[in-house]
Formats: sequence, structure tokens, C-alpha cells
Amino acid sequence: MAQTPLSFEVASVKKAEPLSVNLVMSGKMNLGMVIDNAQVNIKSMSIAELMRVAYKVRVYQVSGPEWLTAERYTITAKMPAGATRDQVPEMMQALLAERFKLTFHRETKEQSVYALTVMKSGLKLQESAPDDTAQSTSSGPAAPQGTAPTDGSAQVRVNVTSDAGGMVQQASPYGNVKFMPRENGMRLELTKMTSTGMVDTLARFLERPVIDMTDLKSRYDLTIDVGWGDMMTMARAVGMTIPMQLPPGAMDPGNSAVFTAIQQYGLKLEPRKAPIDMLMIDHVEKTPTDN
Repeated sequence: MAQTPLSFEVASVKKAEPLSVNLVMSGKMNLGMVIDNAQVNIKSMSIAELMRVAYKVRVYQVSGPEWLTAERYTITAKMPAGATRDQVPEMMQALLAERFKLTFHRETKEQSVYALTVMKSGLKLQESAPDDTAQSTSSGPAAPQGTAPTDGSAQVRVNVTSDAGGMVQQASPYGNVKFMPRENGMRLELTKMTSTGMVDTLARFLERPVIDMTDLKSRYDLTIDVGWGDMMTMARAVGMTIPMQLPPGAMDPGNSAVFTAIQQYGLKLEPRKAPIDMLMIDHVEKTPTDN
């Protein structure tokens, strides 16, 4: 007899507003996922991001309709008694199937990617301070408790917050990122960042998937400056609405600053071809079934 899939005891699923640069950077729109005891709170996440959690893949491994990353949802769910946070992906699978009627199949496809590698001149990254030192000196958010996965799987807990000054902060088991507006783009301060966290962060600003070929095992602190073109690439990828009052040339996706920014740390992005395991969506509903 087949075992019944584990599911949330109860879940409220609602459509959320489209992501907006102005709302996120003014602190009026938060996004991400936080698990607090038996409560799972999800703010403004797309189907692709929910599948990332459910099936432990990267967002670029999900292929489906154009609205897959643009439509956002807010979910409040309660785990059944005795369930653990490690079982949240299984419960998310059940929710996607039940409320969004999701079906898919798996394929392996060769794609153009960027490989993050260490330059021949050697690594120039600074390793992060031990946990106790970092927590006593940092003014940013404390990293979520727990060890980051080492198999490349997606993290379960991630939280993104912002303030009225325009600074956006993200905390996850792979590290912390502060996004700080600058006149000609944005500055990213990465702290306690694993190599998996690095490729996930860099991939947001590039139009190809990024794969980790560094073999780095520690956590690191680094700062990366990106330009308006990089930010527009990120905004388009998540279906974010873009304000009209942008500097001249802001919509030009060329001349990415990311490639140059990481070279100061002895890292580089190499264009390559690689087989990517894909989740190919056969059917998914844009509007979830009633709560």
C-alpha cells in the first residue's frame, strides 16, 4: 500500500503583488521563507522558487510558462504534530500538487553556463571570522541556525528584509547578503558566504546559470559592486516592476560589472557548456485552489 505523502495540516495560499524595486528598497515589501517552530511563513515567492524548496534544485533548473517567476504568492502553513523542518520540502511538494495542480517530468539538457573557478594567480578571498566573533561585531542580521547543506541542495530557510534607507538584507544557511544602493548601481556585502551562496548570488545578475567549480570549503567575506545593467538583468529574471526614473542607459544589459568585480578575489566566470538536470513543467495553475 502506497504511503500517503506528508502534507501541511493547514495552509493559506494567496496571490501577492508583483515585486517592485521601490517597495522592496523602501522596506514596504519583504520576501522569502522562515520556519518558526511549526509555522511556515512564505512571503512573495514564485512557483519556481517554491519548487526550488520542494525539490532541492536551483531556480534555473525549472522550466515552464513565462509567468513562472513573475507571479508571486504568500503562504502561511502549519506543520502537523511531530513534523520537522527537514520535512518541509515533502510538504511543499504536496501543496504544489494539491493547490496548483503541478505536474512535471525530468530531463537532462546541455546548456550554456558560467563556471565559477579560481584563477591561476590564486585565491584572494578573506575567510569569515568564527561565529562568536561575527555575532558580537556584526550590525547585520544573525545567520539562521544550522549547517548549510553540502550537496548543492536548496536551503529551506531564507529571509529577506529591507529598510527605508533602501538597504536589503538576506540571511540563509549559505550566508548573508546586504544589497546597498549606490549612485551607479548597487554594492553587495557578502558575509559568512559559502561557494554555493556565491554562485546563487552571482547568478541573479547573469543570463546564464552559474555552476560551482571552485572546490572551496570555507566561508568568506567579500564585497561586489554591480551596475545598472546587472540590476536590470536581475529584475527581469524575477518579473520585478522597474520604476521609470532610471539613469540613462540603465536598461542596457551589456557590460556586466560582475565579471570584473570578482577578479579582485582571484575568481573568474568562464563560459562553458554543461548538462543540467531540468524539471519540465507539464501543467501548473496560476490561480491556487481556494483555502
